[in-house]
Amino acid sequence: MSSPTLIFIHGSWHQPTCYDPIIKLIKTQQTSKCISIALPSTKGNPSATFKDDLDVAREAISNEIDHERNVVIIAHSYGGMVGNSAIKGFADPQSTKGRILGLILIASGFTLTGLTFMDPFLGHPPPAWRVNTKTGFAELVASPQELFYHDLPSEEAEFWVSQLTSQSLKALFEGGEYTYAGWKDVPTWYIGTVEDQGIPVLAQRLGVGMAREMGGNVEHRELQTSHSPFLSQPEATVEIILEAVGAFTGAPQKDEPVAGRRGAMLPTLPRATLWQPFTWFKFGLPLALGHVIGRGILVFGWGRRLWRSRFGLRSL
Repeated sequence: MSSPTLIFIHGSWHQPTCYDPIIKLIKTQQTSKCISIALPSTKGNPSATFKDDLDVAREAISNEIDHERNVVIIAHSYGGMVGNSAIKGFADPQSTKGRILGLILIASGFTLTGLTFMDPFLGHPPPAWRVNTKTGFAELVASPQELFYHDLPSEEAEFWVSQLTSQSLKALFEGGEYTYAGWKDVPTWYIGTVEDQGIPVLAQRLGVGMAREMGGNVEHRELQTSHSPFLSQPEATVEIILEAVGAFTGAPQKDEPVAGRRGAMLPTLPRATLWQPFTWFKFGLPLALGHVIGRGILVFGWGRRLWRSRFGLRSL
């Protein structure tokens, strides 16, 4: 089978064009087909739902698999929930056509089946944006340039700010019945962003630890970038993506740096090492706390299933 198709899923307020810089670089390195889908929830329609976003992603995946092509999903921020959920039913290793080989999350989260995007926040928006019930959109209140692109040159950051769109509230607050922990079904690579103003790197590390404790096969890398490494460090981002694709397919990539307009920075492998005490606090403690959270979720789920099995039928 040929190189897998790479399907890119953007985050809230963004357009698929945000991936253009890295798609251009990827095409200079290999022959993989690249598809960047447009989520309905960022097309100016306040009625667009998470299910609408999910349907678009699954249609793109299904079309590739029907043509006997394997797929790798690359998803950023909110797009990670769409990408995770879209994996359901498409990762069967016994498939005679194609299947999803792996997932690459960029500054995103690990979706839990049955929870909406806002459920982990208990329905309260973070300080960067607010709910506008009159328009039906999530409105940014923080400076988009600082939130997403603070490590880009000013003119370039201003251009990408001009490309931002509206974000439907429905997609963020509803749709829990469609969400799915796809990271449990396929190997996952996580690209963390150390200078992120949107999702603090501490929260990202906690998420990785949680996913690993809950059975996820997660490879972790970090870049010293903002929330948008595919724009500020496209070469380094592409190098990690190609390394991940090589791991998924069993065909390791060359160690040659990706040529581009900026020198590629070296990614960090976040792990605690015995002879570097600072890493115990920087990486070890957050990852360990994530494991504790993951174990707590597993115990809670086990207890709920036990309760339902013993008392659920009696209450009917």
